This record gives sequence, C-alpha cells and structure tokens, in this order.
Amino acid sequence: MSLDKTYRLVPGTTIFDAEQSAKGYHLNQFCMSLMTAENRASYLADERAYLDAWPLREEQKQALLDRDLNAAMREGGNIYFLAKWGATLGLSFQQMAGSMTGMTEQEYRDMMVRGGRSVEGNRIDHAVLEAAHADRTPPAKHATITGAVFTSHVPAIGAAIDHRKTDEPYWQPVFEGYEFSKRWAAENLPDVVFLVYNDHASAFDQSMIPTFVLGTGAAYPTADEGYGPRPVPGIEGHPELAAHIAHSLIRDDFDLTLVNEMSVDHGLTVPLSLMFGDVEQWPCKVIPFHVNVVQYPVPSGERCFQLGRALRRAVESYDRPLKVQVWGTGGMSHQLQGPRAGLINRAWDNAFLDRLVEDPAGLAQVPHLEYVEEAGSEGIELVMWLIARGAMSDIDAGGEIEAKHRFYHVPASNTAVGHLILENHPRAETPAEKE
Repeated sequence: MSLDKTYRLVPGTTIFDAEQSAKGYHLNQFCMSLMTAENRASYLADERAYLDAWPLREEQKQALLDRDLNAAMREGGNIYFLAKWGATLGLSFQQMAGSMTGMTEQEYRDMMVRGGRSVEGNRIDHAVLEAAHADRTPPAKHATITGAVFTSHVPAIGAAIDHRKTDEPYWQPVFEGYEFSKRWAAENLPDVVFLVYNDHASAFDQSMIPTFVLGTGAAYPTADEGYGPRPVPGIEGHPELAAHIAHSLIRDDFDLTLVNEMSVDHGLTVPLSLMFGDVEQWPCKVIPFHVNVVQYPVPSGERCFQLGRALRRAVESYDRPLKVQVWGTGGMSHQLQGPRAGLINRAWDNAFLDRLVEDPAGLAQVPHLEYVEEAGSEGIELVMWLIARGAMSDIDAGGEIEAKHRFYHVPASNTAVGHLILENHPRAETPAEKE
C-alpha cells in the first residue's frame, strides 16, 4: 500500500517532504547562494539575470519576482531557505509570514500580540479526511526486489579493469569468477539497483561522518580518489523511488542522512564494472546507500539486517512496477593497516558465506569484535552485506531465495574476494491480499 501522507490535508500548510524537496531543490539552493554579500549585491542589481543563471522553472522565477511566497512554497520552496531570500530584500519573518496570510505586517503583528492564530477552524475537515481514506486503494502493481548481489569492491580490481590487465595471470582468476555474473546481470537486468557501499574518504571526510546516507539526487559523478576519476560513467539516480524509500525508512525509525549531491568512489563503481562490464552508460539507475564502517561507532550487523527488512517493505510499497536489486558490497577479510596488514581468513570468510545463505538472522548477531579479530580491521565492511540479505523475501514475507552463483578467491591486491548472487522469489499474493 502507498505511504500515509495525510499531513498534506492540513489546511493552509505545506509540508516540506522529500517530494517537495526534489521539486524545489534548485530554488532552495538559489536561496543558499544569497549567504554571501557579493551574491546578494549581484542579485539586487539584476534579479532576473541572477535567476536566469539558475536552472529554475519559470513558475519558480515568477514567484520570486512577484514576491509571492505561497507560490514559492508550492514550487518546492522551504521557509528557512526562503528566509535568506527575504533577508536579502530586507524583509523580516513577520513581514514574510504576513504576506502569506493576506495581512499587512501590522495586522499580522497585532494578531500575534493577541495570542496568535487559533487552531480552531484550522484543522483537517473530517469529511475531507474520510474521503481521502475512502479513496485509498491498493496499487494494481508495485515494485519488487528480484535479487541480491554481494561482492567485494577492491579498488585494485577497478584499476586492473581500467588498465586492461584482466587477462594477466594474477588477475585472470578474479575476473573469471564474474563471467557468470555478467551473463546473469544481462539476463536479469533491473530497473534500479539499490547499492550499499562505504565511501572511502572521498565524498565524506572528518568534517562530517554520517552513519547511513541515502542518495536522493538525480545524478552522481565519479570521485577523484587521488589518481583521477575512474574512466567509467557517473550514475543516474532514481529520485522518486529514493524519496519514497527515505519516507518509509525514516518512519520505521532509521535515521538517514539524505544527500542530493556527492561523488561516488570505487566502493560503488567497482561492483558496477564487475557486473556490467565496460559500458558507456550503466544499464540501469542506481540509488547509492553509504554506510559508515570507517570510524567507530559503526552500525551493528543486526541494525543493518533490520534496515534491510525495512527496505523490502519500503520498496514493495512503491506503487510502480519496478524491478529492484539490492547489492551489498565490501569485504571480505582484509586488513590494510598496522603489523597485521595482509590478514586473510579463508575459513571465516567461507563460513560467513554459508551463514549468509542459511542463517542470516544468526549471522546478524556476530559482534564487531569478531569481525575485527577474525576478518581484519577492514573486514567490518561485511556488515553491509546484511542489508541486502535482510531485504530478501524469505526472511519474514514467506518467499524463497535461490543461490545462483558463489565465488571466493585470494588474493586481489590486499583482499579476499567474495561474491554471491541470490535470486528473490516473493510469495505470490492471494486474491484477498490484492484487494
């Protein structure tokens, strides 16, 4: 079923949700540009020319030129961003608020002195609310998760691809393990990949350390990680599905950081290269989902597993018939620092792969200490695989999974390479459930 957005029925109120944010992204970024004296002077010198330099819709530009805040709000503006525009024009918050109510500044000020606007007469009309609930019918079709891909995202694998070294004796066994995967990917092409990865000090440094980042933007360029960007395409996002997922996961009490602009590094691009090969454009849209596994505290395997379960509910409540795959990347055992650098634990890695298929709920209980001690300091990346595993229908929706491919190899540079493909087979809905 669709998500509950009854808040849209509150009279005289525009809630700034993910859809409004996407609609007003450039409008609000324009407002942010007015936080410097130089830009404010440029705007006031020629408003129309300054606005034309931004990718704004004509309706957005006209709302600003007309000083029509209600129109600007309808066009995706947010009052806190628009306040910077108002301040540039010399307007106070009371002047701005008064203009949206049809009052003069003095009339609005007098109303606030008397105690403000009464909530009486400003609640949702019960008849409107009942009609909205009566019209809420389940969608005829919805998005489904068709499979999960799990893979290491070793940066040296990307370098080997980019420098045409895939047939060299050192690298040939690694890439042979993905030959089936490329065929499977071509035959089971999704509309969207929800790709779980960790940024490696490319988009996020120590000035900001978010735990979970959901990419809600339209496009993301490839990061320069010190050697120049990889010669691969940037990714095209799916803002509509990402906004829906954000709404659903946050209502399920997962605190996300929503990002419209960021670069994506090897953690995301190497898995795409391994599965889709050398292409001019990735064959599907990608929603990036970053997990902090660099600086402690990092999320537990259990938290990641539960997020995956919530992700499946979010995807299946999206009322368009999209085919979605969830990819969990990172790992397997490896340590890149200290006297233990080069640590590999074949037995632990393969036991992890066994349990990922057969006992994911039990695997989710493995503590951080075991990951670090047994799989190396960077082996903690494997908690991200539990997000993709939790999104499969066999966990709590009565569906089934089918293991299509498994591969393990040592070494790829400093790392053990693990890879698994699971096809997802949701339980068929009964006629009563479809109604």
